Amino acid sequence: MKFSRIPQFGLGFRTESDSQPSFAAADIAVGLGTLVLLYVAARVGAESLVKFSPPDVIPTISLDPRNLPNYAARSTLRMFIALGFSTLFTFVYGYAAARSRRAEKVLIPLLDILQSVPVLGFLSVTVTLFIAMFRGSLLGLEAASIFAIFTGQAWNMAFSFYQSLRTVPAEMDEMVTLYGLSKWERFTRLELPSSVIGLVWNGMMSFGGGWFFLAASESISVLNRQYTLPGLGSYVASAIAARDLHAVAWAVVTMIILVLLIDQFFWKPLVTIADRYKLELSAGEERRFWVVDLWRAASLPALFERILGPSLIRLDRLFSNLTRVRPHAGHTSPSKTADRVFNVVVSLLALGMIIAAVRFILSSVGMAEVGHAALLGLATGARVLALLVLSTLIWTPIGVAIGFNPRLARLSQPLVQICASFPANFLFPFATLIFIRLGIHLNWGSMLLMALGAQWYLLFNVIGGAQSVPNDLREMATSIGLRGFRKWKFLIGPSIFGSWVTGAITASGGAWNASIVAEIVSWGHTTLRAAGLGAYIADATSVGDWPRIVLGVSLMSVFVVTLNRILWKPLYRLAQTRFQLS
Repeated sequence: MKFSRIPQFGLGFRTESDSQPSFAAADIAVGLGTLVLLYVAARVGAESLVKFSPPDVIPTISLDPRNLPNYAARSTLRMFIALGFSTLFTFVYGYAAARSRRAEKVLIPLLDILQSVPVLGFLSVTVTLFIAMFRGSLLGLEAASIFAIFTGQAWNMAFSFYQSLRTVPAEMDEMVTLYGLSKWERFTRLELPSSVIGLVWNGMMSFGGGWFFLAASESISVLNRQYTLPGLGSYVASAIAARDLHAVAWAVVTMIILVLLIDQFFWKPLVTIADRYKLELSAGEERRFWVVDLWRAASLPALFERILGPSLIRLDRLFSNLTRVRPHAGHTSPSKTADRVFNVVVSLLALGMIIAAVRFILSSVGMAEVGHAALLGLATGARVLALLVLSTLIWTPIGVAIGFNPRLARLSQPLVQICASFPANFLFPFATLIFIRLGIHLNWGSMLLMALGAQWYLLFNVIGGAQSVPNDLREMATSIGLRGFRKWKFLIGPSIFGSWVTGAITASGGAWNASIVAEIVSWGHTTLRAAGLGAYIADATSVGDWPRIVLGVSLMSVFVVTLNRILWKPLYRLAQTRFQLS
């Protein structure tokens, strides 16, 4: 990773050895591809502005496979809009949590709670709100769906960015302070480049998490009302209700093709570009990919860079001047009195919210129901912990192998991306049939279904952590003969520990979240249920039982925050104090 006081925007992603190309076939390909993309986005986006007036005028889903390209395009547009909002949220939330000690005390526990709240918990509140905001237009339901997808993407990315900011090498941070860079320059020259590898891999995983909840966000059954948006998720939900295996198979094929296309034209180019920002002293193998090579070979990106470059530089200087750090500002010690006041205010607010929630729950359902739901939460928690242990044992060595070997990464990324991005609940109908025929109880089968949606968080974080290990450290380990257990003890383990903690936290949150679709599965009129908090919340949401919705979501939040306090927070502190690449 290179450090420069002068902004380098690089819209063409050129290296120093790239020559200035002339107009050629690459420009035709880039220009036509851009125009086609803009046309499809505009055409699909216009379909969100049609009339919507439930229950009289509502969208319908046709199981004719010829509609799948349109449904796939609409779902993909929702996914990318949600990804854009998730990225903005990540930068704001992660930066605030990492740079403010007081904000961290509130934002990180809140992030734990938010990632544990199931998508259905958000939908029960937001669907009616968005429909009322855009009365008479399908745009309200589209906004509710995008927000639901956002809740499946944002938390993992925010955790990754926060962890990256807290583990920036100390000598790099000292150098930035020595040069007197502004907060904007520190962010764009050090913090963002240092976190880009983990952010890209976690963005890829979060995108897959959005696919996982696609059916729940497009075919919404909440508060005794059914809302349907045309898309791949609602197509699968309709096919399951109709017991049409052929339609499900067509959707699976479409999904695989869609994931491969997105991987080729979006994620692989981003991974290739992100590899340039690895923090290392020696040159490793340079990643290349045909889309990036095609982009570099075209002259159109360089033309836009020359047109927009001066404006971007002026904007960069403006932000730098606005965020200039005053001399000796960093040496001021925080006020202990202000800290005490802050802690008291936050504690009182939290206590007030807890008392209000407890009064609402006890006055509606009673202590017996609370005890019953708590036991269900323990059952789901046991599944989550077992999933984390097994996922760590299986995927950590595989993730390190992929991260350390660029050739293996190129070969395995499409397969890993398909597995991670493919909505596991698309396969639930087949799993349900297998469970029914083999007599497997969903109490055990739900662990497999939860793993299909949560284990990839761990794998992708480990891959990102392994790829961030500088080549000079790896070469040094090889030169002094570190192998086997000693290599894991002295190099690999400490290097990927922070990434593993982030992956385990997000995998834990993803597993809790996935329990709402893994602990209750259906095939036609046949429904299997597991004893767990996820099924409890799903049942309460479908009938609009607000006291049990609040009880279930509150207990899930309590379990997650407790696990954070006794396990994840100490491990995070260990990653920040002992296992930094400094």
